[in-house]
Amino acid sequence: MFKELVLKNRSVRRYDNSFSISRKQLEDLVELARCSPCAANLQNLRFYLSCEEEFNQHIFKHVKWANYLRYWDGPAPQEAPSAYILILCSKDCGKFHLLDTGIAAQTMLLGATELGLSGCMIASMDKSAIQTALGLPEEYDLVLTIALGKAAEKIMLEDVIDPDDIEYYRDDEGVHHVPKRSLRDLIIDSGK
Repeated sequence: MFKELVLKNRSVRRYDNSFSISRKQLEDLVELARCSPCAANLQNLRFYLSCEEEFNQHIFKHVKWANYLRYWDGPAPQEAPSAYILILCSKDCGKFHLLDTGIAAQTMLLGATELGLSGCMIASMDKSAIQTALGLPEEYDLVLTIALGKAAEKIMLEDVIDPDDIEYYRDDEGVHHVPKRSLRDLIIDSGK
């Protein structure tokens, strides 16, 4: 059922790094993005695939993990993602590239979830350092990084109690809690 797939698709930040992901699996995820809708059918996005440790390390050391967890510097090496998909766009791609990026990223993450994998969209990173380390073409901007792997953490959704406090957190057992606003708080209508 589609709702179950959506509920299983969480932003995972700790992985079992001994688990490997093949380039073919990454290509299959990009194939899903390729077939997804995009603004004016311009197909401006490009994808860099990384599933080899050497290239993964160049990405891993330049991404920032979980801003709300101020005490946590990110995953330990054995908890690092097994693969990454970088989403790039030409510098003159127009105003809709962020919408296209969101559609492509969510589609790939749902596909990864269906395969039993987990992932995390990461926009907080040193983009120029990653572009330089990987030798990415200068005519493209790095828009988003998707980390992928086999989850090594438990994530729980819970209702928001204080509407001013939506920060995720980890409890003493390391369970990652993600507060979500209620449906009633999200829908704006005439009150019918």
